[in-house]
Amino acid sequence: MNQFTADPHVKIPSFMYGTAWKKDATAYLVQLAVSSGFRAIDTANQLIHYNEALVGEALLALANKGINRETLFLQTKFTSVGGQDHRTPYDASADITTQVGQSFESSLKHLQTDYVDSYVLHGPYSRAGLGAEDWEVWAAMEEIYKSGRTKRIGISNVSAGQLQQLCEKADVKPMVVQNRCYAVLGWDKVVREICQANGIIYQGFSLLTANRDVLVQPEIGGIAKRVGTGPAQVIFRFAMQIGMLPLTGTTSEQHMKEDLQVDSVELTPEEVRLIEMIAV
Repeated sequence: MNQFTADPHVKIPSFMYGTAWKKDATAYLVQLAVSSGFRAIDTANQLIHYNEALVGEALLALANKGINRETLFLQTKFTSVGGQDHRTPYDASADITTQVGQSFESSLKHLQTDYVDSYVLHGPYSRAGLGAEDWEVWAAMEEIYKSGRTKRIGISNVSAGQLQQLCEKADVKPMVVQNRCYAVLGWDKVVREICQANGIIYQGFSLLTANRDVLVQPEIGGIAKRVGTGPAQVIFRFAMQIGMLPLTGTTSEQHMKEDLQVDSVELTPEEVRLIEMIAV
């Protein structure tokens, strides 16, 4: 599998397996994904949508099969109180800095590791701009990064304005952005441009579920026929060719293997431009 190498010290596989909404099947599906060839796993310390502890169980089972933690890129997230239910992995009444520290330690325990490869803020506290809470949480994440217990820090569900502000004012600017990616917004074009200008890896999620109308377009079907794949694989390969790291959350072993084969597919520049503008 190809790798992103924006930072020569930390390589990220070019495709990531997402564990949201997997519930009790999380451990099985993580093992299946890694056995199929995925080497990057995304999770979060948020029981509403993720089961981080079951990811850790999968990692232990994989290690017993000879697939060591060091061969995997592991990413998790800090989720604020507003994104949690009553099962917060930290003291919800504590200050934000304490919450981040407690959540991170909880993640390490869940994942049965002493470091993660990427630690991501699940989303800003503010809808527009960045407020005091955002700066406090980011400062806490910077300290974790400086301690060496995470190799990267990043942010998810972020607007272009918020990302630009973070890049301009943070002591340690984000190294990863993970956003839901809509074709009608040019596949998050403005945010991706900021990422490119700042050496940030852009991770796109919901590439299929947020763009169901695009998948059934005859142009996509024609490209899929030409390259001998399905429409989903065309979208994933398009994402890679424009510098995006795609996430997939498929539960199908066949789809996992088909998705990983997109490394051998090449879209023409004309096809890439067509998909870029297909819903704009």
